[in-house]
Amino acid sequence: MKLRLKTKLIFGLGFLFIVILLFGILGIFYIERISSDTTNIIRNNYETLVYNNNILKALELLPQNNKALNIIETNLKKQENNITEPGEKDATDEVRKSFEKLKTNLSDNSNYFQIRQAIQVINDLNQNAILRKNAVAERTAGDAKFWLTVIFSVFSLIAFTLVFNIPEVIAAPVRALSEGITAISDKRYDKRIYLNQDDEFGDLANAFNVMAQKLDEYEHSNLAKIKFEKSRIETIINQMKDGIIGLDEKKNILFLNAVAEKLLGLKESEIIGKYTADIALKNDLMRKLLQNKSENELKIYADNKESYFNKDVLDVTNNNEVIGEVIVLRNITPFHELNEAKTNFIATVSHELKTPISSIKMSAQLLADSRVSELSNDQKELLKSITEDSNRLLKITGELLNMTQVETGNIQLKLQPVQPAIIVEQALQAVLFQAQQKNISIQKNIQLQLSSVQADPEKTSWVLINFLTNAVKYSPESSAIDISVTQKENKISFAVADHGKGIEEKYLPKLFERYFKVPGTYDRSGTGLGLAISKEFIEAQGGIINVQSVLNEGSTFSFTLTAA
Repeated sequence: MKLRLKTKLIFGLGFLFIVILLFGILGIFYIERISSDTTNIIRNNYETLVYNNNILKALELLPQNNKALNIIETNLKKQENNITEPGEKDATDEVRKSFEKLKTNLSDNSNYFQIRQAIQVINDLNQNAILRKNAVAERTAGDAKFWLTVIFSVFSLIAFTLVFNIPEVIAAPVRALSEGITAISDKRYDKRIYLNQDDEFGDLANAFNVMAQKLDEYEHSNLAKIKFEKSRIETIINQMKDGIIGLDEKKNILFLNAVAEKLLGLKESEIIGKYTADIALKNDLMRKLLQNKSENELKIYADNKESYFNKDVLDVTNNNEVIGEVIVLRNITPFHELNEAKTNFIATVSHELKTPISSIKMSAQLLADSRVSELSNDQKELLKSITEDSNRLLKITGELLNMTQVETGNIQLKLQPVQPAIIVEQALQAVLFQAQQKNISIQKNIQLQLSSVQADPEKTSWVLINFLTNAVKYSPESSAIDISVTQKENKISFAVADHGKGIEEKYLPKLFERYFKVPGTYDRSGTGLGLAISKEFIEAQGGIINVQSVLNEGSTFSFTLTAA
């Protein structure tokens, strides 16, 4: 059974949606498990160690300080309510027993020894539990990495196959139809299109072949037959699902199909033979079609909602001479709706991921605290890896959230006059630690008596931080980075220059495209969205973003905003 084009697209996009959904669910599941394992360590075992240390410290104050008894009593009660490990209750009961004896005779040193000995047993049990639970968390992380890698690999192969094949399913018929229309415009009516597709393109190819056949017959028939066949061709065009408008070489209306009539709100019989510019005076859509020839996508109110149409303008030529035009309006609203659903899904998943990732980061910081426990070198390396991956995930989710703002056109700007030095200082504070790790000095060169700039301070600082982060990342150790702010008339420019390896000139035009990464850079922490988001943020404020780079000498990223 052959599938319609719409069904093929639903299957392909539906599969990609399921892949994203499954990957997100598994990621959240394993993140929750790891978070639960680390939380149990902190909540149960660490608190016991704190209570016991408080008891030991209070023992040192006896018998001179009577308040120490209250401290011991308070922490012992908390310990009795926090028994989580096998054998811990017996040791706790021993502490209670010895403490009760101690209260009757504070000078009896034997009770001191017995309390310390029992507390040591409790500490040993909880320290062993911490090691055991940490091992469980490591196994959970390993399982997550294994299964997510397997699923990613399998689905990536399937997705690659879909991405490779689906565009060809659409492009090949369009190319064949375009060639067919060109042939017909050259009066080669023997041209036929053969598409082995039982879908909308197949229907369109069949309709084209019928049209071509009829034109061929017109070419060899008498006038009466031509008129008869003309009616049939008009019927075929009217059955097409795309809006079609035919113009002659003088821009007069030749024909409209039913879809085009509905979109324009005009009847073909009323405007046939009329000059399109005259019609455009009273019809907004016709004026839009004539004025915006370079604009391929139009927003039109159709079917009781805002719809999107792709506009194709095809020149009809004869002996290399343009004798008319055909305007085709193709309804692409379903694709826009699918793209909007994708954007909303990414925004939702990114937002939901930020909370558990922040929890993981906080847990890792607690584990790294020497006051909690001393870690082995292997554990420290694992903890470092967890922290780096958490930071990377937070950065990625942040960039995805920013990109969903850009894609939906909902960039929230808070434009206000702000001193350029304040924006620079905020950005410097954010990257200072990274620069110090590589022993990189950041040199400021801010022009005196600058005007305030009309900008959103937060988003402008974000762009400058992105420039500085990239400069630190690709600069050699013990080098320098220059940040400068200058004013020319009412334009204020911010620039960040590094002395790294630079970028080849052929890649410069693509740097601000989404997901683009310069070949040869293996940056796992990047998404390829940072510069694209920066461009959108700056242009949304009425500014201009720019890059200059010389290979093996360094790069300069800059943007210009208007003074307040």
